[in-house]
Amino acid sequence: MTASPSRLIRRAARVEADAHVPVAIVGGGACGLTAALMLADAGVECVVLERDALPSGSTALSSGFIPAPGTRTQRAHGIHGVHDDSAERFAADIQAKAHGRAAPALVEAYAESIGPALDALQERHGLQWMLLDGFLYPGHSVHRMHALPQKTGASLMAALQSAVEAAGIPVLTQALVDTLVLDAEDRVIGIDYARPDGSRETLACDALLLACNGFGGNTQMVRALLPEMAEATFGGYTGNDGSAILWGESLGARLRDLGGYQGHGSWVTPQGALMSWAVMMEGGVQINCEGRRFHDETLGYSEAAVHVLAQPGGIAWNVFDAPLLALARVFPDFCEAEAAGALRRCESVAALADCIGCEQTVLQATLDAMRGNAASSDGRVFARGLDAPYFAVKVTGALFHTQGGLDTAPDMRVLRHDGTPFANLLAAGGAAGGVSGDAVWGYLSGNGLLSAVAGGYIAARTAAALIHSTKASP
Repeated sequence: MTASPSRLIRRAARVEADAHVPVAIVGGGACGLTAALMLADAGVECVVLERDALPSGSTALSSGFIPAPGTRTQRAHGIHGVHDDSAERFAADIQAKAHGRAAPALVEAYAESIGPALDALQERHGLQWMLLDGFLYPGHSVHRMHALPQKTGASLMAALQSAVEAAGIPVLTQALVDTLVLDAEDRVIGIDYARPDGSRETLACDALLLACNGFGGNTQMVRALLPEMAEATFGGYTGNDGSAILWGESLGARLRDLGGYQGHGSWVTPQGALMSWAVMMEGGVQINCEGRRFHDETLGYSEAAVHVLAQPGGIAWNVFDAPLLALARVFPDFCEAEAAGALRRCESVAALADCIGCEQTVLQATLDAMRGNAASSDGRVFARGLDAPYFAVKVTGALFHTQGGLDTAPDMRVLRHDGTPFANLLAAGGAAGGVSGDAVWGYLSGNGLLSAVAGGYIAARTAAALIHSTKASP
């Protein structure tokens, strides 16, 4: 598997560098910035290298929601101990969604680390989490989804950037890392990167964390590895070019779960915005242009992308009523889509059928089947039907980010094909294989930011230990 852009490995006994840093971090998203903050807490210097003028990436495009058990915020909401939630319960939910195909050691590591990571970000760096306790996201057995009050990925990035700035951590923007420098013993000794004016610089380091994201923005790799999404809208960060995988291939690193990804079946079209799946979980439905439901919406928004794309024209309509509209308006992304003209109001079934372009009798039968607490043909049981006025939003299926990547040990060190770890090369977040298994249906809500924040937290701990042990050696 090869694809542009070029990502190179350079071998050298020593590196002639413009500067030296104990830990270099490639990527300034949630993973890289979390790792940087944890390294600062451990007294270890680092530099974050970010290809863009302003760090954003997949995190800024996400909802900013992070699942975690046992946090200070959870406890404040009365969710205490193993009887309510625990790392073990969270791990079980992850594996249940992935049908047991997620990497067990990583599931355990992330489930145990994400709570302490969120608490550390709150207590030491001022990120004030709230618990989303109004509904359960698909696959979660307890309320454990955390967000900042603004409930957006952009606000999460802004808070992390503010914390990094307050901690005095250097973030080198417009620095496109294209080459890793390793010695004959496979130890990373530096990186080469390009600047916007075409000049090149080298940074020496004692450890390297790849916190760049996956390959969703690399059309060639998507076509090769995720053929069912080859023609889908890409709602993620275009800079996700597969850099980590390309470096890994050159190094003989093991790759894992390249068929795993997060899709979303609620990409508002043509406005190009994300509509919260909470509306589906609380009673909304997806209806195709024939006026029929076509899947159990409560199973998850990731696999819903494939179901929606399989409908005529790759289009569906999110249909809901006034109480669910009030819920939708809690989420800023929906409000932006509504302001852009995405929301249609229909006073009757006939008007809704005209909006969708389907037969009224077919649509009426679909809506009638939601009443009476009877299980639908796909197994979903509705607590109530929808009542006029009806509201509809036109959506399609989209690819958001990939979940496969470099295989890592639970301490985030990258593994070779034979299972042995590289001494000082780490990967986390989208650069590494996640905990969603190898298919779209394995993605549990929040798995992307789970791996980013927990992975960054663990990687920082590992890198700090490497640096401290090096300093202690005679």
